[in-house]
Amino acid sequence: MSDFDYDLFVIGGGSGGVRAARVAAGEAGAKVALAEQDRYGGTCVIRGCVPKKLMVFASEYPAMVADARAYGWDLNDPAFDWDAFRGKLEAELDRLENIYRNLLKNSGVTAYDARARLKDAHTVELSTGETFTAKHILVATGGRPVPADIPGAELAISSNEVFHLKTLPKRILVVGGGYIACEFACILNGLGSEVTQFYRGAQILRGFDGEARGLVADEMQQKGIAIHCGTNILEMARDGDGIRVKASNGTEAVFDQVLFAIGRDPNSRDMGLEDLGVELGRRGEIVVDRYSQTAVPSIYAIGDVTDRVNLTPVAIREGMAFVETVFKGNPTPVDHELIPSAIFTQPEFGTVGLSEEAAREQEPIEVYSTSFKPMQQAFAGRADRVLMKLVVSQASRKVLGCHIVAPQAGEMIQLAGIAVKMGATKEDFDRTVAVHPTMAEELVTMRQPVRKA
Repeated sequence: MSDFDYDLFVIGGGSGGVRAARVAAGEAGAKVALAEQDRYGGTCVIRGCVPKKLMVFASEYPAMVADARAYGWDLNDPAFDWDAFRGKLEAELDRLENIYRNLLKNSGVTAYDARARLKDAHTVELSTGETFTAKHILVATGGRPVPADIPGAELAISSNEVFHLKTLPKRILVVGGGYIACEFACILNGLGSEVTQFYRGAQILRGFDGEARGLVADEMQQKGIAIHCGTNILEMARDGDGIRVKASNGTEAVFDQVLFAIGRDPNSRDMGLEDLGVELGRRGEIVVDRYSQTAVPSIYAIGDVTDRVNLTPVAIREGMAFVETVFKGNPTPVDHELIPSAIFTQPEFGTVGLSEEAAREQEPIEVYSTSFKPMQQAFAGRADRVLMKLVVSQASRKVLGCHIVAPQAGEMIQLAGIAVKMGATKEDFDRTVAVHPTMAEELVTMRQPVRKA
């Protein structure tokens, strides 16, 4: 008989934690418990990827209607019903949460609706007063939006609350230049809000390929989003039913709502981690090795709380690797190289591998790039442009990076990511016959580099 109540105790009911718990229990036969203080499904399912993508879909219909008219369809004037959409969205999130609960139950995982903190290296204490011991403890508590540190910050909302607005704001200010800020700027613009975006840096989407993020910014502005780079908020105050915002560029304006999306920090506070010898980084991230193990051998961590690569599929992969390592006797490090990802702006931005800037710091490269008006939008009279770009090593000829700015770029980059992950060369791309007429065919028809570096 085990000296512990459980073989594994997971703290956090998001995608990574739930996957690790149910696979450890269902496939490895471990006795597993999981504690979640909020809703099951975590950031991705409840207040991130899933509801955001549904809002993206909703926000794209106005352009579709306009295009349909250009293609000869006789349509009545459409109107967006925020209340109807929000009701369906909340019902869908409830459905998904129940799926997560049932996945745990059907796998034999004991779930506790409570906050958990660590009492010692093998003991978890719940907010209910219960205490349990476990041979292994896995922390999968994710992250949280960073609050603003300015006068009047309490008047704003974060990406957590944007899904539950009682009314759609007529004028909204989005603060931030990362992918979350840019996605919500596009969503709200598409739903009919007048959107202004402040970002303190020189260009939005810092860290991504410069040419690609430049096109995204241009397309956002063309669609009516007022982007102000080099700009931040000094203070906010209530002004009637609105919020008066004083900006660092010397302007003042009143908005119905202000959304801060200025970053996310790991959820590691007040868990007793440092008292046990678990190392935390500057922003509170749990420091782990390539097997997701902390400095305390019985304690592991996966997902956004480790601040390695903060993407849901990565957290799931880390959870699977943890089970392989700890419960299946197959030490499995997590591969964080060449991970494809997508930013659901309008147009979308799909990327895998190195940006042009990062690649040229590493080695001599060739850049193959083309920007053009896609057939569907051009026929409808829109000025939208897309980008197809490959960054290639001069020495090995390997494609070091692929960047796509276009409708459905997320779908395209998933498939391109396979080729890049396998180490495909530019000549491998060239030998692939184009699918015509498509936007993606440009990836295999670019013959001459536009520049070398």
